[in-house]
Amino acid sequence: MSSAMGGPSAARSRIDLLLDPGSFLELNRMAPGLPPGDGVIAGLGTIDGRQVCVFSQDGTVVVEGGPDEVAVMKIVKLIDAALKTGCPLIGIYDGGDARIGASVVPLGPYAEVFRRSVHASGVIPQLSLVLGEVTGEQALAPALSDFVVMVEQESRLFVTGPDVLTSVTGEEVSRDELGGGRMHVTTSGSAHYLGTDETDAIGYLQDLLSYLPQNNLEDPPVYDVVGDLDLGEEPTEEDLVLDTLIPDASNLPYDMHEVFSRVLDDGEFCEIQARYAPNIVVGYGRIDGRSVGVVANQPLHFAGCLDINAAEKAARFIRTCDAFNTPVITFVDVPGFLPGTDQERGGIVRRGAKLAYAYAEATVPLVTVITRSAYGGAYEVMGSKRLGADITLAWPTAQRASERGSVDGVIELHETRTEIVRALRLLHTKRASLPPKKHGNIPL
Repeated sequence: MSSAMGGPSAARSRIDLLLDPGSFLELNRMAPGLPPGDGVIAGLGTIDGRQVCVFSQDGTVVVEGGPDEVAVMKIVKLIDAALKTGCPLIGIYDGGDARIGASVVPLGPYAEVFRRSVHASGVIPQLSLVLGEVTGEQALAPALSDFVVMVEQESRLFVTGPDVLTSVTGEEVSRDELGGGRMHVTTSGSAHYLGTDETDAIGYLQDLLSYLPQNNLEDPPVYDVVGDLDLGEEPTEEDLVLDTLIPDASNLPYDMHEVFSRVLDDGEFCEIQARYAPNIVVGYGRIDGRSVGVVANQPLHFAGCLDINAAEKAARFIRTCDAFNTPVITFVDVPGFLPGTDQERGGIVRRGAKLAYAYAEATVPLVTVITRSAYGGAYEVMGSKRLGADITLAWPTAQRASERGSVDGVIELHETRTEIVRALRLLHTKRASLPPKKHGNIPL
């Protein structure tokens, strides 16, 4: 399916592809000043039986004071409905066939969307599908959501278009180089997944949603685990594979995904921002049928060192998990912060502090497993015991300073899944709160 189709038919067919068959109920269909469905289609539906609010743009953009402004107010009303009913909000963005020729849309109606999105942040999950070209002020709207999904050679996000850029700075750049999906998943970090086509992108969003709760007052869905888990049973062959994972030479890498495939239920892992800051891995999985967030250094890239992008990537993900009642499992193999003048001048002090802030602020269960290297300040900000981890485990291969109370136990590699299950069952009733305040001041 291509955004070039434009119009209400494309907007509606995308909704039909996203939602359970026959579940969509359109709202505000006869909004004043708009033909039925023009500008944006908005309403309620279900995904895997769970209610969501969804809107889908039809390939037009905002003209302040015109009928398109009324279309934006349909989005505002839908966000209000999502907050009132406590269900996830999904936005399908496509401003492709603009009704005006300017590269930057007039400021005005989208500010209402921004304000509502900020108020909904941390209350309901907000997910964005960018399935066309989204420019000007409306390009900021997906960035305010929790997750952004784009499509190869179809999606573009930029505030100022290439024509304006050329006229002002003389720089010539293509639309894809400036704001294409590949650029945003690899360089800017503004997108979390790049689909090969719209079907792939929508499938990823549906999978991602399965790990999230309806709102901040509920837990994520729990799934039955067939034949699992008797904590006294003998380790499986899959468990025992972990015993040979770590190379004998400490400077040789290994793939952290091999750990996830043996620890998570059915080895299923929904990775977030896989192409951005690959020296750290974040994503969702399930353990004992319950959603968990996974954060791990990746020895295959920069030896797992923390840099600016990795720290911000992990910090944002940890805060998302904490907002939506999802325990965080951290696998640590970090030799330090990545050295370099570009890192220091780029603000590694401030940006690295974001990671410390995210862990220290989190009140969900925190379980940390040290697999190999855990040195200095880089270890301290990676979910260390002193930063707030509830249970810290270490493999025998862990190389660390011996500090009293920094590790709760040393476990064999094949025991990892069993011990994490044990820890999460113990922490399931964890209750923690922060000192009363309006909000903290994260080092942005």
